[in-house]
Amino acid sequence: MANIIVAFSKPEDAKSIKNILTRSGLQVITVCTSGAQVLAQAEDLSSGIIVCGYRMTDMLFSELHDCMPAEFSMLMVSSPSKWVAQVPEDIVCLPMPLKVHDLVSTLEMMIQANSRRRKKLRQQPKQRNEEEQTLISQAKNLLMERNNMSEEEAHRYIQKCSMDSGTNLIETAQMVISLINV
Repeated sequence: MANIIVAFSKPEDAKSIKNILTRSGLQVITVCTSGAQVLAQAEDLSSGIIVCGYRMTDMLFSELHDCMPAEFSMLMVSSPSKWVAQVPEDIVCLPMPLKVHDLVSTLEMMIQANSRRRKKLRQQPKQRNEEEQTLISQAKNLLMERNNMSEEEAHRYIQKCSMDSGTNLIETAQMVISLINV
């Protein structure tokens, strides 16, 4: 389930939105009136959606957007006249007066999009830093010299040892280097 934070300057507006979302089966983590409260809550969560108005008590939606973690999406609910001031592409906007069906369906769409984005990120190969790449290359070179393996065979050997031992590729490369250099 997605973490939803509701933020409006008027507490009664925020509570109304929360009640609508809760009745629709969506989980609202907290209700905030300031951008600082939203950012503090967002720090404790891995990802989520911020449903907010144009202005909180201490900042505009654009300032909150600039400070919020990258794993969060924003849904701004406001008068369309306020959208003319260059709303960033990644902010979804809904017009006031708000229709319950539009709010719920838009949030469900955003939740699905966030879920797909997280899944896609998990499926991407891990980016290794230069030090880690050098370590793996050293282990492959040692295996190629000592055991007359091709680079592909050495890499597969390290991968297989890593899977068999339940360690990551870097730890396995370190073990290969320490065992051969004994």
